[in-house]
Amino acid sequence: MCSLAGWSFHSCDTQQASKMKRRFSVEEARDMVMQPATSSELLDSSSESDTTSEEECDVEFVVESDPSSSDPSAETAEETEDSGSGWTSKNGEIWSPSNNDTLRYIPAARGLVPGPTRYAITRIDDVESSFNLFFTAEIISSIVDMTNLQGGRSVANWSDVDATDIRAYIGLLILAGVYKSKGESTRSLWDDHSGRAIFRATMTHTKFRLMNTTLRFDDKLMRPSRHREDKLAPIRSLWEKWTHRLPMLFNPGEDVCVDEQLVPFRGRCKFRQYIPSKPAKYGLKIWVTADVETSYAWKCQIYTGKAAGSAAEVGQGKRVVLEMTEGLQGITVTCDNFFTSYALVQELLKRKVALVGTIRRNKPELPSKLLQVRQRAALSSLFGFTKNTTAVSYIPKRGRNVLLLSSKHRDPAVTEEEKRKPVIIADYNHCKGAVDNLDKVVGSYSCRRMTHRWPQVLFHNMIDVSAFNAFVLFTAVDPSWAQAKSFRRRLFLEELGRSLVSAKIMRRKHPPRTPAAVTIVADIQASAAAPDTGTIASGSVPDTGTTASTKKRGLVHCTGEMKRWVKLVQPVWIT
Repeated sequence: MCSLAGWSFHSCDTQQASKMKRRFSVEEARDMVMQPATSSELLDSSSESDTTSEEECDVEFVVESDPSSSDPSAETAEETEDSGSGWTSKNGEIWSPSNNDTLRYIPAARGLVPGPTRYAITRIDDVESSFNLFFTAEIISSIVDMTNLQGGRSVANWSDVDATDIRAYIGLLILAGVYKSKGESTRSLWDDHSGRAIFRATMTHTKFRLMNTTLRFDDKLMRPSRHREDKLAPIRSLWEKWTHRLPMLFNPGEDVCVDEQLVPFRGRCKFRQYIPSKPAKYGLKIWVTADVETSYAWKCQIYTGKAAGSAAEVGQGKRVVLEMTEGLQGITVTCDNFFTSYALVQELLKRKVALVGTIRRNKPELPSKLLQVRQRAALSSLFGFTKNTTAVSYIPKRGRNVLLLSSKHRDPAVTEEEKRKPVIIADYNHCKGAVDNLDKVVGSYSCRRMTHRWPQVLFHNMIDVSAFNAFVLFTAVDPSWAQAKSFRRRLFLEELGRSLVSAKIMRRKHPPRTPAAVTIVADIQASAAAPDTGTIASGSVPDTGTTASTKKRGLVHCTGEMKRWVKLVQPVWIT
């Protein structure tokens, strides 16, 4: 029994005294307070108190608090999180759980037809011409001049090389990649028994190694003064000329991807990067903008690290995306959480470009509501909206949270598949792999050779990317070329390599030693000396006259041990 203000309150059931308390209405409590207690009542209460168990006396009188009288600090936090009908992030951005106030996304007019530009289409006649759009005569001439300069300084009795030699050198690198021989020694490639005849037919092993050693892209003596300000000085001129060509030749589609490419290299380089998530782990990092549909490398920018003594760059991801998409509008950019931020979304919208990307949970623009995981069910999605941006939190499994930001999607749409993924995630998964696919296809037939000089590693990557971009352009201009083949790119690279070396073979004066190489030289030189009758050799596929391949000027099909298309040049008569 417990007393309050001189009155005794007893539970109706002594066994539940610890759980229940007698409650009175307002009228009953007022009457009991106003009426004085009689002696009999006091006696009754005392007698009742004698029969009350000791356990019942230990029960405390608990006054239940009103729900409205909660902790003021919690109430303040709740108001901060749910101000009105929205959620407020750390930086003050207000998100709404509904898209009632979100504007509808209308993509801007692009004004460009996706695919090869008119400039490229009018200059593509065959496989080699598509590659020459990237390695122009100006670029080849620059390599020739710098290589001869280095050769004259370092090699006794140096014999100058010309554009034909450099193109043949590139052609042999491409053929070595086609034959999966990038890890094979050059001596093995020129071997009489295990080597390839095309290598001996083009040039001697000594000549190739000499060119490989003296290949340069700048004046080495003038480099120190430039290298103090530019880490890319040994190849800067060539790199800028090459990257300038990439967007000139192709218009990307409605989706592009910005990501990093790691060119494998473990030698000495001041801006070599370590990326454990990449297969090579060590190498040269290049930012790439790639078309999602074709993986065409539309723009490349090499990362040379921060300047000596300077602080780390703030907002690097934002700067990279803005630079790598400059000149585009009406498209959607897909990128990962290194680049994505709310500020980047707003800047791209000013350029009429949308963005879809994953975002890190520590970004101050995200409301804490989207970061909560413990009380969320698996396969659930939670959306937040601003006027022009959508954020989504998806729980693929308990304890894991996937966050994305999009300025393209403006509604809480979810796919109908079993995992009920948001449409934002489905679109992101479709577009995120363009640069990774470029890495994959380039690596499958890469011309990279073992070297300790990073400029040459970068040069090899330029050849690989150019060859793939040329394949994209050529097959877009001539879709029916080798259409039934499942290894079209391998055929393209093989034909490109043979085309690049054919001019060197046609002017060769001294025959090679092996019979197979002699046959190749004789066939190509005979085709150059033969008049162009415009007829097709027996056993070859007739030309239909309806595709770009029929417009090949100055081409003749060779018969013999190795059938191929070769480009006619001025024949060199061998006496």
